[in-house]
Amino acid sequence: MAFSAAFRRATSAAAHFTIRSLSSSPHTRLLTVVHPLSLRHAISERIALPHPRAAFFSSNAMKPTSDVNLLRVIDSEIKCAKESEDHDRVEEIPVGFPFEIQDDKGMNTVTLKRNYHGESVEVIVSMPSLVTGEEPDNQPDNDEEDDDQEERPSQSSIPLTVIVSKGKGPSLEFSCAAYPDEVTIDSMSVRENKESDDEMLAYEGPDFNDLDENLQKAFHKYLEIRGISPLTTNFLHEYMINKDGREYLLWLNNLKQFIQK
Repeated sequence: MAFSAAFRRATSAAAHFTIRSLSSSPHTRLLTVVHPLSLRHAISERIALPHPRAAFFSSNAMKPTSDVNLLRVIDSEIKCAKESEDHDRVEEIPVGFPFEIQDDKGMNTVTLKRNYHGESVEVIVSMPSLVTGEEPDNQPDNDEEDDDQEERPSQSSIPLTVIVSKGKGPSLEFSCAAYPDEVTIDSMSVRENKESDDEMLAYEGPDFNDLDENLQKAFHKYLEIRGISPLTTNFLHEYMINKDGREYLLWLNNLKQFIQK
């Protein structure tokens, strides 16, 4: 027992002497680097570091190839839309234009409003129906329809809905098409302001083209003196073409933001 105790004391003393001599030597830093605790700490730090290529990893890399290609095409289309003259052109309102224009971004229509001798005149203007000059593939076989097309060559037009109302009573509603040189009335009806089942079944009158010719001319004059004139429609034609360009660019940008998410 005495020998074992003496051996442990000698071993402890030798170890203490070795550590003291090493700590006083110029290689002390080597000791701290290779210390088991320090080594484990360094290894754990190396494991925690991201892979070198991960630093350059982008969320776009997770997108399907089709989405990346789609974004590339959208960017190209946005560039073309910005180069167009229609997306940022501002049409000057002509002198004598009788309506107040309500144009909300992102909407497919423009609303015009005015008062005329106690009447409320509201015009809902839709996007233009543009004609490129290309003939349709399927031509009608009916000779009468051919004659009608010869009388009216294909032209760009703007759909208009004109509502004339007087207080809380019924209103007149016209569905029109504005061409560069004239306005045609496709239909006309009398509308009740209240919504009911009776309104859905109400008799709205004959087709406008079936009315007496003098009555048709009188209604055209009726709309003209309320502001549906060539001055108005020619301005609206250019205005709606420009709006179409602006809305298309806005739509492309919204589409791009959605695909990028």
